[in-house]
Amino acid sequence: MDRNAIDCLREHGVKVSAQRVAVLNYLWEHRTHPTINEIYEELNPQMPSLSKTTLYSTLKLFAEKKVALMLGIDDKNTRFDGDVSPHAHFQCIGCGQVFDIFPNDLPAIKTVYRKKIGEFNIITSELSYKGYCKHCTDKMNLNKEN
Repeated sequence: MDRNAIDCLREHGVKVSAQRVAVLNYLWEHRTHPTINEIYEELNPQMPSLSKTTLYSTLKLFAEKKVALMLGIDDKNTRFDGDVSPHAHFQCIGCGQVFDIFPNDLPAIKTVYRKKIGEFNIITSELSYKGYCKHCTDKMNLNKEN
């Protein structure tokens, strides 16, 4: 088992298992903001004992313990991100892909996470955008020219 994933799980108070290590490594290696189905399809051949129920429970636990992010950007599927650093997300309306948007000024975002605004004590936030990625925009422009 991967020491980095084991250490990360332990640091966040998550009991270590081969399945949890495999899921975390998958999230770290596949920066595509995968859905449960995508993770399951990839991991199930090597881990036939991994059920979708176990996978969902694992990902929910990861989100609760701040090991991974559970994204609500996609109207059809919950997506997951192994990068828990402060950043925003962009989903392309054309192809459905989700991209990370890293702000230039991370310290400013970190203070927003800890800032108390009025009666609200903000612990976390999720910032997302929707539009068209460069590939889809270029494709639409090519279609307009024809």
